[in-house]
Amino acid sequence: MRNPSMAGLTFNRIGVWQTAFLGDAVLTLPLLHTLVHAYPGAEIYYFVRKGLKPLFQHDQSIQVIEFDKYGLDRGLSGLARNLGNIRSQGFDLWISPHASFRSSIVSRLSGAPVRVGYDSPWFNRAAYTHIVERRFPYLEEIERVLQLLGPLGNDPSTTWPDLTLDPEARQKAMDFWSGNINRPVLGIHPGSTWATKKWPEEYFARTIDMIHENLPVQIMLFAGPGEKVLAENVLKLVRHRQRVINMAGKLDLPGLAAFLDRLDCYLCNDSGPMHLAWTRNTPVVALFGPTTRSLGFFPRGKQATVLEVDLPCRPCGLHGSRSCPLAHHRCMLDISPEKVFKSVKDKLHV
Repeated sequence: MRNPSMAGLTFNRIGVWQTAFLGDAVLTLPLLHTLVHAYPGAEIYYFVRKGLKPLFQHDQSIQVIEFDKYGLDRGLSGLARNLGNIRSQGFDLWISPHASFRSSIVSRLSGAPVRVGYDSPWFNRAAYTHIVERRFPYLEEIERVLQLLGPLGNDPSTTWPDLTLDPEARQKAMDFWSGNINRPVLGIHPGSTWATKKWPEEYFARTIDMIHENLPVQIMLFAGPGEKVLAENVLKLVRHRQRVINMAGKLDLPGLAAFLDRLDCYLCNDSGPMHLAWTRNTPVVALFGPTTRSLGFFPRGKQATVLEVDLPCRPCGLHGSRSCPLAHHRCMLDISPEKVFKSVKDKLHV
């Protein structure tokens, strides 16, 4: 921490900037809700990347604003327009868990007299009035984010992301279950933003076949934007594909969260939807390859399991990459469908 504690100060308008991925936005919720409890009279604005607002907007304790960094808000003109809007809000506290150059510029020019961020990269030191160490790899990501409260003298009020579901989406999920489901449901999501985080399609198909052959459960297949072909490729390899409920491309983000909330188990790669599932206390089996549990971005709770193999090349990055740097992808190929089947079976209790 560069400056002394500000314990006892009151803030009226607080901005929290987290325009990274879906999982990062979910893992920032404990910080937001601690701020809600610490400053009950303050207006708290949560800045997220475009597309995420519908997921968070039903939380009445915060106001959500989207930043379209790859579209209308791209480049200097987009940044300047947003900075004008931000400065006009009169924020007196600005917190940024997102450690990027653009985020540091936004913070520095936000107009907020108190700005809290991480001490690295190096340019952050010119952007924030108070800086904290991120402490890789000693803390999990939620605890790393909560460290940003240190200069304010606030103790975290929670370490579990409290996601408020869209009531309409929740009702639609309830209606779908009522009309279509009569047994435990395993949700499977074979996708990820990063190619190296994806377990092979044939492995997912083999696991589905083993489940059909051995367990009295219903399988529901999920896929996000741009992943419909991936889901179709998996289904082509499944023996009894007609028995799989294919939800690929049929749900928006609030709808996905509501469906994940009702699952009896969720099998997925390291991905944003993984964080939606475990925050709802849905049992999760997560497959980690280029990333590791030790990085701190894993599903928490007693009902979550991370399957990974011990290789000297892991992790090969914080997020993964487009291709395996060593061209073997053993981190994912060495996780067998048999091992995954056993873990899923243990979660389903059937």
